[in-house]
Amino acid sequence: MEKVFTHFDQNGNAVMVDVSGKQVTYRTALATGHISVGPEIMEAVTSGNVKKGDVLGVARVAGIMGVKKTSELIPMCHPLPIQKCSVDYELDQEKNEIHVFCTVKTEGKTGVEMEALTGVQVALLTIYDMCKAIDKHMVMSEIHLVEKTGGKSGDFRFENR
Repeated sequence: MEKVFTHFDQNGNAVMVDVSGKQVTYRTALATGHISVGPEIMEAVTSGNVKKGDVLGVARVAGIMGVKKTSELIPMCHPLPIQKCSVDYELDQEKNEIHVFCTVKTEGKTGVEMEALTGVQVALLTIYDMCKAIDKHMVMSEIHLVEKTGGKSGDFRFENR
């Protein structure tokens, strides 16, 4: 089966996909990514000693704001009524990694994958911003969709290849 790029018309022009004829369905997406930090940053984040404040709390709010603004940042994304959004963390103190998870839910005609991915990236960028005065040697990586449900393309679960 040949994959078709849906964001281009027959002349190759970029277009927003027409979802007017699609059925409203329940849709979810979970995305993740992590930021590798030095031990000094990990200690400051876990002890609450970052001068700019509560890093993970501020990054959580930033991630949620990023989800809500996705259609303003990604040109072909439809504005969606977000019905649930959460940003959660797992701290791996041995590897000095902060893992971010963003879950987004809606009932709509198009999915929320881009919203979940944007939420992760904005949360990671906020962690970087709040900690860069301590050490700029931080690396954001492994940002990807973990799973999605609903819609014409069906459910998806990320599997390493």
